[in-house]
Amino acid sequence: MALFKKRTVGKPGEWYYCLQHNKVEEGPDCPGKDRFGPYASREEATRAMETAAERNLEWDTDPRWHDSAARGEED
Repeated sequence: MALFKKRTVGKPGEWYYCLQHNKVEEGPDCPGKDRFGPYASREEATRAMETAAERNLEWDTDPRWHDSAARGEED
């Protein structure tokens, strides 16, 4: 018995950004490993790659994750 069932039909209003096809899709058409989402609107899903880049930059420049460099220690 599977622990997780594959959901083939999305809820109305769920938007995803498909990484494989580089496009916005309504509902989970592609496998979870190939998409970002769900987003509340098409516009949010359209900005998925920009949002990911912004979050990555925040993560990369967050001093809480680079404590050893701040103390002069090597990784």
